[in-house]
Formats: sequence, C-alpha cells, structure tokens
Amino acid sequence: MKAEFINPFLESAVMVLEQVVQIKPQTGPIGLKELRGQSDFIWIQIQLFGQVSGDIVFGMSEVSALRIVSAMMGGFQLSALDDMGKSAISELSNMISGNATTKLSSQGVHVDITPPALLQGSQLQLLESRKALTVPVILDGIGQMDIQVLLAS
Repeated sequence: MKAEFINPFLESAVMVLEQVVQIKPQTGPIGLKELRGQSDFIWIQIQLFGQVSGDIVFGMSEVSALRIVSAMMGGFQLSALDDMGKSAISELSNMISGNATTKLSSQGVHVDITPPALLQGSQLQLLESRKALTVPVILDGIGQMDIQVLLAS
C-alpha cells in the first residue's frame, strides 16, 4: 500500500467539498485502520482498476451525510437519508474519485473507477478485516468524512 496514492484523493476531496458544500475542509492525520461496520454509518465504495487496483471507501455517519447533502442542496434540511440523499452523497464520492483519477493520470498512473456503491450496516462485511490507509476530512459544523484507501497493488 503506497501512501502517495491517497494525496490525489485528499486534494480532490478538499476541492470538491469546498465547491459543493461551501466549507473549506480540514484534513486530519493519515493513519492505518481496520474497517469495521457501524450501524449508523454509510460507506461509499469505488473500485479502482488499471495500473493500480483496489478500493476507495468514503465513510461517514448518517448524520454527517445528511448535513453534507443538505449543504449540497443549498441548505434544504433533510430528515432522513432518502434515495435522493443517497444518490447525492454517492455522486459526491464519484466526483472526488473522478477528479483524483485525473490527477493520477497526469502523474502517469492510469486507473479507471467503477460507479459508487453505497453500503450500510452489514454490507460492509465485504471490506472488513482489511487494513486501510485512512484520512479524516473534517467539515466544520457538518461532521467528518473518512477516506479509506485499500490498494491491492
């Protein structure tokens, strides 16, 4: 697992979140963490394939996801993460990943991504017991999104 592959995702997350949520996020320290399912969390998995293969997983509490989606919708308050909210948070992850793969390509690393898959609760078992390079992205007043990088090569 190479730490330099997370930087394009961090740079993209900061840029995209600042544009769509209107808040400049702060990043926390990079750490190695084992993924664990939590009942009040959602996870968006995007698979990478090409010169680098693996998964990028965006994790956040449902409360943080609701706040992010509300900010994306210009402040419209959601009471539950419905299909539109799930689609919006998945698309946000897709935007971050697409931008990051463009950055990787400019560095000579060619990868493609799959459409985002939203996982909740026990669905995370597909990824559990794997260690991920993890960086928290903190949005003041909204919450935190963790970016997990699980590379196979």
